[in-house]
Amino acid sequence: MNRDPLASIPSFGPFRMDAAEFDAAVEAALARIPADIRAQMDNVAVFVEDDHVPRAGGHPDTLLLGLYEGTPLTERGSWWGSGSLPDRITIFRRPILGICSTREEVIHEVAVTVVHEIAHHFGISDERLHELGWG
Repeated sequence: MNRDPLASIPSFGPFRMDAAEFDAAVEAALARIPADIRAQMDNVAVFVEDDHVPRAGGHPDTLLLGLYEGTPLTERGSWWGSGSLPDRITIFRRPILGICSTREEVIHEVAVTVVHEIAHHFGISDERLHELGWG
């Protein structure tokens, strides 16, 4: 009797989810942001990319699930706005799928990542997010 000894071990990521389903998870996470908070978001766009590509000098093994790029609301002055490009929040699909083994884990991780990056738009630091359990 040849039995695969690994057959009983659950598989670990990457979880398989097509781009449309992942996009829907991001949209659902955004929809769960309270309306009063969404209303305060100003000039920010949310994108989904497959992978994070480090900038020149960045460490190639850095695992990023999301990235906020822009000027937080707490740092904007009267100079900001006229001709300013939108802030950018990017959610990275493959890294999230790579750390998840179920659909529920993906949905949870997407929600945490969306909240985390939106918090940066409001000027909340990584340190504070970790203290609050959104790290």
